[in-house]
Amino acid sequence: MRWPGRWQDTLLRYLPAVAVFVAVLAAWELAGSSTVLPRPSAIGSALVENWSSGRWPLFEAARNTLTEALIGLGLGTMLGVLTGAAVARWATARDAVLPIAIAANAVPIIAFAPIMNLWFGATNPLSKAAIAAVLVFFPIFINVVRGLSAVDPAAIELMRAFAASEGAILRKVRIPTALPYFLTGLKVSTTLCLIGAIVGEYFGGASDVIGRVVVQSASALRWDVTWAAILFGAVAGIALYLVVVGIERVVIPWHASVRGEEAR
Repeated sequence: MRWPGRWQDTLLRYLPAVAVFVAVLAAWELAGSSTVLPRPSAIGSALVENWSSGRWPLFEAARNTLTEALIGLGLGTMLGVLTGAAVARWATARDAVLPIAIAANAVPIIAFAPIMNLWFGATNPLSKAAIAAVLVFFPIFINVVRGLSAVDPAAIELMRAFAASEGAILRKVRIPTALPYFLTGLKVSTTLCLIGAIVGEYFGGASDVIGRVVVQSASALRWDVTWAAILFGAVAGIALYLVVVGIERVVIPWHASVRGEEAR
């Protein structure tokens, strides 16, 4: 058991980053506030004051935006996995789907927002979830294709030499190989789903969402509320990322990336 030493190593590894973060906040606080950049203390006060009451109830907005982002994350992940598996399995699907996926990824996110609002309705949360799903789809799709295609041919031949079925090869070789790639794509997607949901909210919809809070508070020159809402988006993205990191440690403890971090 090396838990005390492991925790000590972890603290020492992250101590410089924490020190820099605290120093930046302290310098920011001492430097005073400008028109559009309030002190951290003012942002914190606005977050507390508007969390559950007032003109901008951030708790309700945070819950609604996070719901949209998670729905988009789920939809984009499901479609990315299914499409990636089909593309990796059949060359015909690869030739048909890959150019479309690349073209869709090249379209700016702001071009999708009016289209999704028109299809699903500006006040329908599904329109924002669809924008998030579009952003999530590509990294999941590409990483699943890479993972399923990165299988060592010698491992496949060995399994076939033992008369293993295609299903057994998929479960015992292809999926374990693809899992690290998939989880990498999922970590990227945790931030993209929030970006998609919040940016989609800028183009209309219900007022009790983070994107509309940012627009309305900025229009009213309440920059402390604006930055408090932005702070939620950043913290939520970090929290989702850490959840996937925890899942990664549980699902693939044998992988070099996880074992390398634990060995530090």
